[in-house]
Amino acid sequence: MPRHFNTAGPCTPEDHYMLPPERRLPDVRALVERQSYFVVHAPRQVGKTTSLLALGKALTAEGRFAAIMVSMEKGAAFPSDIGAAEDAILEGWRSRARRWLPTALQPPPWPEAPPGSRIGAALAAWARACPRPLVVFLDEIDALRDEVLLSVLRQLRDGHPNRPTEFPASLAVVGLRDVRDYKVARDGSDHLGTASPFNIKVRSLTLREFTADEVAELYAQHTADTGQRFDDAAVARVFELTRGQPWLVNALADVITTELARDTAQTITVDHVERAKQTLFDRQETHLDSLADRLREPRIRAIIEPMLAGGTPGVLPEDDVRFAIDLGLVRQSDAGGLEIANPMYREVVVRYLLVSPRAALPRIERTWLDADGHLLPARLLDAWLSFWRQHGESMQGAATYHEVAAQLVLMAFLHRVANGGGTVDREYAIGRGRMDLLLRHGDDRLAIEVKTWRDGDKKNPLAQGLAQFDAYLAGLGLDTGWLVVFDQRSTAAPIDVRTRSERAETPDGRSVTVVWC
Repeated sequence: MPRHFNTAGPCTPEDHYMLPPERRLPDVRALVERQSYFVVHAPRQVGKTTSLLALGKALTAEGRFAAIMVSMEKGAAFPSDIGAAEDAILEGWRSRARRWLPTALQPPPWPEAPPGSRIGAALAAWARACPRPLVVFLDEIDALRDEVLLSVLRQLRDGHPNRPTEFPASLAVVGLRDVRDYKVARDGSDHLGTASPFNIKVRSLTLREFTADEVAELYAQHTADTGQRFDDAAVARVFELTRGQPWLVNALADVITTELARDTAQTITVDHVERAKQTLFDRQETHLDSLADRLREPRIRAIIEPMLAGGTPGVLPEDDVRFAIDLGLVRQSDAGGLEIANPMYREVVVRYLLVSPRAALPRIERTWLDADGHLLPARLLDAWLSFWRQHGESMQGAATYHEVAAQLVLMAFLHRVANGGGTVDREYAIGRGRMDLLLRHGDDRLAIEVKTWRDGDKKNPLAQGLAQFDAYLAGLGLDTGWLVVFDQRSTAAPIDVRTRSERAETPDGRSVTVVWC
């Protein structure tokens, strides 16, 4: 079977296009050599399992260690029965060892031990029987919760002083989160908030994403196998959309090569990338859907809501910020502050939040197109003003994030405009002071900058908005657009009075439409 782009499960070099797995975890081998216990955490489907399976196989083949990755996930079926969870985990370990280790390195029969000590007893027996230092990577550790999880971590900590002959010489716990964010219901919180049950860790590592050169390297493997080429602009667009997130990089290429450009004589272009992106959104792939599901969590909402508004949140707990970053949902921007990790995730966030507003959107006559299907901005403006006067207040109640309800209603309206013939691009981040939108309909483009005037703002945001809009328009190569200002002050005039439009000029002399809502 020819190799392909993998989007589910670990990669294998015989079946999948893949990069050298140790490249993104360069420090793990040194930690193993130093007999360290450590943490590897990263979002789902970025290559943790692939990398550590390959490292375990390599370490074992080199002859100095018996190294293996085993899973803790079977224990999750027994959230309140420590003994049953341990038995399920150990059964899985034995099966994994038969597959990955030579007979001489496989574990002995597990010793009898009371609940709460079976994992430690098993690791001790295995380390004593093994003719080489034992190295164990415990995958899916954060599938466990509460007392089962705490019991396992404490057993690892208790056995740590006995390494390397009476306990694994080196050990890693591997999961989505760092230890502090493991799911443990305690003290009114749903996460641990401390590393103390595993305070033997030397380091916490995470996998970096692909670089632009690595995306090109991965795609070049497909070209080498099939002769089908990704043009340079397509590769650059993939990196721009994904910022190297491995699942996204593979998923876009998989859709393109298996559905959109099956003929390997066909060169893959930016158009293929854009169509593949839309396909992934429309399918609501599990990876993207699970990411969006995080938006319900209060500590994630506390970060994302002000980000959408372009404002600055109050004091955010350090653990919450680190948790959002560890999930792969946000990143520290080059300019400072937080932003959504990549443009595709940015779209996923908004699409999730638009579900309720779009469902509540009433029927709107499509008066904004001419006979040839081109966008008529003046008619679109009339349609928006009429819609906002009639439905603005009631529609805001359908939004999940109330602080940005007005922005979500506008985006729901623009999605209706774009439906079937266009897209809506968005840019937002903490501290930007605005949200930037770009409505694309065929060859037509309409740039929209969104500002909000709230209680406590000392100045009318118009002057700042006009200056900011200049830079946005210049970047797009456009001379005009809409500056939408939502007046959310408690002293604002009624919606039917304040909703209007007027012409204004930016500092650089661009004539724009200011839309007061």
